[in-house]
Amino acid sequence: MSRHIAVALKHPPVSAPSDPAGVPSPFPEIAVAIEKQRRRGRGAQSNESGRFEAEARVAFDDGWQSLDDLPAFKTTVAVDTARKVITRNESPDIGFDRSINPYRGCEHGCVYCFARPTHAFLGLSPGLDFESKLFVKPDAPGLLEKELAAPDYEPKMIAIGTNTDPYQPIERERKVMRGILEVLERANHPVGIVTKSALVTRDIDILARMAKRNLAKVAISVTSLDPKLARTMEPRASSPAKRLEALRQLSEAGIPTTVMVAPVIPALNDSEIERILDAAAHAGVKEASYVLLRLPLEVRDLFREWLMANYPDRYRHVFTLIRDMRGGRDYDSQWGTRMKGTGPMAWMIGRRFEIACAKLGLNKRRSKLTTDHFVRLTQAGQQLSLF
Repeated sequence: MSRHIAVALKHPPVSAPSDPAGVPSPFPEIAVAIEKQRRRGRGAQSNESGRFEAEARVAFDDGWQSLDDLPAFKTTVAVDTARKVITRNESPDIGFDRSINPYRGCEHGCVYCFARPTHAFLGLSPGLDFESKLFVKPDAPGLLEKELAAPDYEPKMIAIGTNTDPYQPIERERKVMRGILEVLERANHPVGIVTKSALVTRDIDILARMAKRNLAKVAISVTSLDPKLARTMEPRASSPAKRLEALRQLSEAGIPTTVMVAPVIPALNDSEIERILDAAAHAGVKEASYVLLRLPLEVRDLFREWLMANYPDRYRHVFTLIRDMRGGRDYDSQWGTRMKGTGPMAWMIGRRFEIACAKLGLNKRRSKLTTDHFVRLTQAGQQLSLF
């Protein structure tokens, strides 16, 4: 039989080792990678306990080889009973102050996802738990309708997909995102969407009608045109070809589209910047952006494990370049530089991106959404104003 060991140790603050080839975990003796067949189709290699947990637990074989019988990680979905659905932020280096996340956790399993650490707040692992233990907000459309009906609500663009993907696989069945769009359309409220999924084309009917009134735009992240790299790095996201096709369909429907080369990972996919932009431009895209790889908190160790498992020959070089662009650290969260980095390598990536966009005619004009058409929704039983 298999057993579990509980190590009663508080996790120390995550800090980068001095050597890029250092041990990935602060507890190397218990940082056991999950067997490959059990995590088939997943991005993370391990499932270490969250940093807020008093104990770290790991399965071990007591000699009967019973770990071979453990089940594979299956996707489970629980209900998130949120009271509000619009999240506010005050970050000065992003272009929106409010967002909606229909789901917590993301089945796409992108190993570099900067939202992974949020699962630690739920007592779960930012590793495999993040991509297999999901939470859905089925009441999101109703909650949104209530918030938009509030007399003191002032409309501004709502960003969706900035944390977890609203069009991840479970959206096919749950259709929470479509319900949110239906509410936004009724209120004539502007929305900006970020996704890696071709499922966004399902909602072209709503998005096209909104786009005619400058109420909607869609950005699709294309990290690589190499299907093998994309599948390894983003195992359950749409293939690069399907993402480009989605961009084409959205553009043809008159919906403003943006291709995001995100994240740019030095010595892994940075050589593809120009090719991705060229393919997107041929698909009808008019705008483009990029974001440098970000490795906050647990993401650093998860990415390090993944890199060692899949591209060990590039491991040291990748982290050397990352540190060259992050002031000698694995990550720098400084506002204004966290998205683009600093130093010669970061400057070169920025210049390559700008030159390629100029040659392809991208970013000549930025689409702007409007709040001029906003209509405050009225809920059933709500007292109407006399004036």
